[in-house]
Parts: sequence; structure tokens; C-alpha cells
Amino acid sequence: MKHLPNALTIARMVLAPAVFVCLWQHTFTGNLLALIFFVAAAISDYWDGRFARMHQTGTRLGQFLDPLADKILVLGTFIVLAWLYPRLAPWWAVALIALRDVGVTALRSYVESKGHSLRTLPLAKWKTTLQLTFLISVLFFLTFKHPIMPAWVQELSTWMLYGPILFALLIVLVAVTVGTGLLYFVKPEYNR
Repeated sequence: MKHLPNALTIARMVLAPAVFVCLWQHTFTGNLLALIFFVAAAISDYWDGRFARMHQTGTRLGQFLDPLADKILVLGTFIVLAWLYPRLAPWWAVALIALRDVGVTALRSYVESKGHSLRTLPLAKWKTTLQLTFLISVLFFLTFKHPIMPAWVQELSTWMLYGPILFALLIVLVAVTVGTGLLYFVKPEYNR
């Protein structure tokens, strides 16, 4: 049990490239596998933290690997989607998300070099939830937009992908992502 949280985090890091490769296939099977792998990785993100808290087995390695695994999975998926489907994940949105992540990681590294650690903001957990929800939705509708699906499923999936709902979610998640990043710089909270 002691090593389970770190094992789940490492599994998430392994699943991330599988998501990218599957998406690149542009096939129903590839998209379906990308969706399954991404959902499994997202679930592991929840459970690694939960197990670490339940069994009080948090480690410095885990504190380092967990956010790294999140960034690889989320930012990597955004980059692949921006490359393949720029209307779904516009480059400006991906750039803002990446800029926030690089900035907070640099701040965290600086704070740790001074012997402190930066406390994760509760709002940042909402940021992660929004990002995962958006990406799972996009992967889901990409999968069901495939020509092997019935026409009405394809039409509904296409409307969801390119309609106002996912775009509004993207705007909200970019705003929350950038906002939480600014909060780290304006009012950093340190763990004692």
C-alpha cells in the first residue's frame, strides 16, 4: 500500500503517450482507446492522492511526480488536439494553459530551493477538474463522430464538438487556469 500512490502516478505517465499515439491514428479504435486510456489516467489522478492521504504515505517523490504526471497528460493531450483539431483546442488556449503551468512550476521550484513548498490552492483542483472534463468530452465526441456510428450520433457529436457548449467550457477553463496561476504569484501560500 505504501508505494501504490507513486505506482498510480507512474502509470498515468505511461498512459499519457499511449493517449497521444492513439489519437494520432484518426481511427475509431484509436480514438476509443485514447478515451479509455485518458479516463483511466484521470481516475488514477484521483486515487493516487486519495490513497496517499488515507494511508499517510505521501512522499517528496510523489509530491514531485504527481503534478508532473498531470502536466504530461493534460498539456500533452491539449497539444495533440491543437495539432490535429485546432478548432477544438485553439493554439491561443493551449499557449495560455502552458504558460500558466510553466510559470507555476518555475515558482514552485524557486520556493523549494529556499527550503519551503508551495501549497496547492483548492481552486487549482477545480482547474484540473475542468481541464479533465473538457478533454474527456472532446475525446468522447471525437470517438462517436466517426462514420461507423449512426448518422444521428455523428451529427450530435459534431454539434457538441463545434457548438457553443464545449467552447464555453474551454473559455471558463482557460480563465480559471490563468486565474489560479496568477493567484500563486499574487498570494503564495507555503506549507510549514
